[in-house]
Amino acid sequence: MATIIDSLKKHRHLTTVMAGVAAVFILLYFLRTVILPFVLGMVLAYLVLPLISWAERKLPYPDRWVYGKRVCLIVLIFIIVFGLLGIFSYYLFGAVINAFVTLVEHAPSFLSLTFFKAQQLLEGVRQGLPPEILNQWDRMLIDAGAVLGNRIREAFFSAISSLPSAFGIILGFGSLPLFLFYILKDSKSLSTSFYSGIPSWAVEHTRNIVAIIENVLGRYIRAQVLLGLIVAYFNFVGLVILGVGYAPALAAFSGVTELIPIIGPWIGGAVAVIVTMAINPEVAIWVAVLALVIQLLENNLLVPRIQGAYLRIHPAVAILLLVVGGYLWGFWGVLLVLPLTATFVEIYKYLQRTLQGDKTQ
Repeated sequence: MATIIDSLKKHRHLTTVMAGVAAVFILLYFLRTVILPFVLGMVLAYLVLPLISWAERKLPYPDRWVYGKRVCLIVLIFIIVFGLLGIFSYYLFGAVINAFVTLVEHAPSFLSLTFFKAQQLLEGVRQGLPPEILNQWDRMLIDAGAVLGNRIREAFFSAISSLPSAFGIILGFGSLPLFLFYILKDSKSLSTSFYSGIPSWAVEHTRNIVAIIENVLGRYIRAQVLLGLIVAYFNFVGLVILGVGYAPALAAFSGVTELIPIIGPWIGGAVAVIVTMAINPEVAIWVAVLALVIQLLENNLLVPRIQGAYLRIHPAVAILLLVVGGYLWGFWGVLLVLPLTATFVEIYKYLQRTLQGDKTQ
């Protein structure tokens, strides 16, 4: 105990910085829902800033009109990105809207056929059951209907009650482009102001820890992009084999939604099934099977191996962390457990190197 206290006193500067980092992580966790759009903005800025810096170096007169050139580059990037998003959204949402219109027009016959097939299936099952099991079957169906009704009612009231808190998130995402613009425009001055406000004895450790976080974040983003590309590729191949229209757009959408943890892949699969039901309903069930198989393979094979490789975590440990994170903290646990673990491991190694360096001096 005395040795630990002596070590903390000797490295009080490093201890203070680490306590500050821990406090920031805890604060961010408690404010995770509110700051989610701004964290996304910081991630986007991290991705775009190298491109802007590269373009600035390639432009003539590097020491003149620095402010104006950066603003023009940011505006140009915004125009390109929003233009591509607009074209993609027009193409994809046009397909989805057409699919919904077609489904609404054919809803009566479609629902009638579905209920008829379901009734035939249930009657076939009922006829093969003995009377005592048949009574239990009927009671089970009644109970299942009641449970389903209660769940739908609870989900409805839960959605209504969450609207006030969702307003803040919607407002945050609405202000995201403006926030991103200012972050990109003033990144250098913001960084200088940040470090100038830190005591001189803490600047070195703070810079090193921020560099560690940036490194882990970069590796995590590359892993997510690779996962999105793989999922988009296999969706495209599967949809082409099944003869589904709009295969490139649906595959690209599935790759983009893959970047959204947990619910993203289900959104991509649902959109593909809805569009297929409208334009080629006989293969809609196979599209659903395709989405489910890709999702299962991704969660159980690709995520542990790819994220584990990029974050330098063994796949077996990655699987364990994902399960534990999901059990303890749900959505946020699955989203954050691997990058946070990788960050803590790198910070721990940094602490080891720092302490060992002091001992050898």
